[in-house]
Amino acid sequence: MRLEFTKMHGLGNDFIMIEDLDESLDLAPEAVAYFCDRNFGIGGDGLILVRPATVPDAEYFMLYHNADGTTAEMCGNGVRCFAKFLVDRQLLPADATSVRVQTLGGVKPITFTRAPDSTMAEATVDMGEPILDPAAIPTGFTGESVYQCPVETELGTYPVTAVSMGNPHAVIWVDDVETAPVTTVGPLIETHELFPARTNVEFAQVVDDTHIRLRVWERGVGETLACGTGACATVVAATLACHIGREAIVELPGGELSIRWDAGGSVFMTGPAVEVFRGFVEIEEENGS
Repeated sequence: MRLEFTKMHGLGNDFIMIEDLDESLDLAPEAVAYFCDRNFGIGGDGLILVRPATVPDAEYFMLYHNADGTTAEMCGNGVRCFAKFLVDRQLLPADATSVRVQTLGGVKPITFTRAPDSTMAEATVDMGEPILDPAAIPTGFTGESVYQCPVETELGTYPVTAVSMGNPHAVIWVDDVETAPVTTVGPLIETHELFPARTNVEFAQVVDDTHIRLRVWERGVGETLACGTGACATVVAATLACHIGREAIVELPGGELSIRWDAGGSVFMTGPAVEVFRGFVEIEEENGS
């Protein structure tokens, strides 16, 4: 079976995009992990299938898989790449400036600008309202929210603020992201019993009231160069802590995202998406289903 793919990234957070409009692909977790392997496969932080929407208020459905083969509810950088795929492949009308994308974390309205050649230049995603209820995130904490609550690990106790942006996040404030224990404490928090669905872990440094530096340990992936939902969750946590107003530039290793949390409403994320290359891979059909 010859499978066509496109490699794309949002601020270095990279994805394998595969068009599956006839919904014929049912990739096993092992197949996804093989494709995402940077030594033996194509390489990527995740794999995204482009499918038709199954709900009336969306046009397409983004099925997102982490690099380890598990399925995730949502990916902020991935959904911008998804929009660029639709625009650049002319799967939307030539005059379109918006699209509604169904994800396992809900429908995400996206507006975008076009480059002179009509490809997508930048996208703003309505990420929806943040979820702060501990059970809905989900977490094992009780109360109305998880704000600076201690999580005990074998490497010490870390206060976290938990937010869901359709997927779970645990935000930890640090003095310097360069020296933050991302690769050691990150996996301990990700798999902690207080997070029954596991969690993404953000290590965030407040530079000033409009600027945050961020590194992310992504659930099912490891440290990534960027995380869109993580940037959104961090701005929500920073607003709750009065570190910032409701808007900030979030600086990640792969670049910057502009994040805004409207009072009592949605979080909006603005950033680029880039196509790297296109290619084909040969797979045995019984191994790809």
